[in-house]
Amino acid sequence: MHARILRVGLTGGVASGKSTVSAILAGLGAVVVDADLLAREVVARGTDGLAEVVAAFGEGVLTPEGDLDRPAVGAIVFGDAEQRRRLEAIIHPRVRARAAEIEAAAPPGSIVVHDIPLLVETGQAAGFDAVVVVDAPSDLQVERMTSTRGMSEADAQARIAAQATREDRLAAATFVVDNAGSMDDLRQQVEQVYAALLALREA
Repeated sequence: MHARILRVGLTGGVASGKSTVSAILAGLGAVVVDADLLAREVVARGTDGLAEVVAAFGEGVLTPEGDLDRPAVGAIVFGDAEQRRRLEAIIHPRVRARAAEIEAAAPPGSIVVHDIPLLVETGQAAGFDAVVVVDAPSDLQVERMTSTRGMSEADAQARIAAQATREDRLAAATFVVDNAGSMDDLRQQVEQVYAALLALREA
């Protein structure tokens, strides 16, 4: 029996198609741990995470219903590195703890994929058995953000500039999935990567 869990980091620039790759991997049998989803979960209504955010930033970060008002928090931390670090110090340890719980509950021999948008930026690449980077040219990222997310081109460029460079991400990659082609092409590449991960688990 394969007892070893293979820990895989999945990352990619904004609008690179990382969520699509994540869904394909889940369909192939991987256990996917979504950092963005967990970041919402750990500050959901009634959590100690939310209580700590309110203690740090004030009641103004709550909606009338008592949920976290993400745009209000974003306005406080965007462009203010110190405030952002305060927020991250509340959220990141909780996200990591939840991710560890999900991983611990995964069946023996699982391929556990941690979907982490800022994997390279936060220096976590070395903590995984393999890193999968979803890559797309920046002009394609901009096109996707302006057409599907209604962003202006300047906003889209700013989002890309705020992340690690494409070169830095590719340097951290064990496997690169090139998402500049068709959906069929993408699926085929992801299936090949998954087969390689299964082989790596046996190694």
